[in-house]
Amino acid sequence: MLHVTKGIVFHSFKYSESSVIVKIYTELFGIQSYLFKGILGPKSRIKPGLLQPLTLLDLVVYHKEKHSLQSVKEIHLAHPYQTIPFDIRKSAVALFINELVYKTIKEEESNPDLFEFLWTSCLQLDLTDEPVSSFHLVFSLNFSRYLGIFPQLNYTEKIPIFNLREGFFQSSVPGHPDYLNPGNSKRFYSLLNACSQTFAGVQNFEPLQSHFEPLQSMKAETRNQLLETILLYYRLHLPGFSGLQSPRILHEVMA
Repeated sequence: MLHVTKGIVFHSFKYSESSVIVKIYTELFGIQSYLFKGILGPKSRIKPGLLQPLTLLDLVVYHKEKHSLQSVKEIHLAHPYQTIPFDIRKSAVALFINELVYKTIKEEESNPDLFEFLWTSCLQLDLTDEPVSSFHLVFSLNFSRYLGIFPQLNYTEKIPIFNLREGFFQSSVPGHPDYLNPGNSKRFYSLLNACSQTFAGVQNFEPLQSHFEPLQSMKAETRNQLLETILLYYRLHLPGFSGLQSPRILHEVMA
């Protein structure tokens, strides 16, 4: 049966001399594997560039329940990226976003809210004229909302220690090493607050400059520490979540 859906490319790998299998996160069916026969051949009508990570697509697909491989009837570029391929910082952020979502989203079912968040975040990254040095931090924490692991915003001067295992702030040091000291907890809380403010903006595609301003003044070392904290938080709360390769590139580019 044919269906019209939007899709975001996550990953592709060679299947044969002329064919590839592409993991695409679709609006209607969640993440699906599509076989593109003959795309690497000289007579292919589909350009391989359409299957680059985070490409936004309009698709007409065949979908069969419980089939591991699906097929595509039509494929069109929904939004040609204007800046991401040409801006090294945006490219590094896009690489991080793609790796993070590819290693966390496993569901083969529709999740319209998550799909809209990812789609709009990609557009925001491409079209914004604002600095993106903290975009990946805000994205990864807002993304955690859809994974059901967003931390509690219960920080006060009396409960200044963030417990990474429990996902909330508390008054005393826990009996394990996965916590932030008061100084780092306060920085993390400031980032969480910024995320809460930008969340509606990202969803509605509004300018985010006023919300990002407190983050733009961060030193590169502070941003790197916050990213490592977020990734540790992911590892503690998502079984099977492994390390990422892209943060090393981010650290170098954003320095």
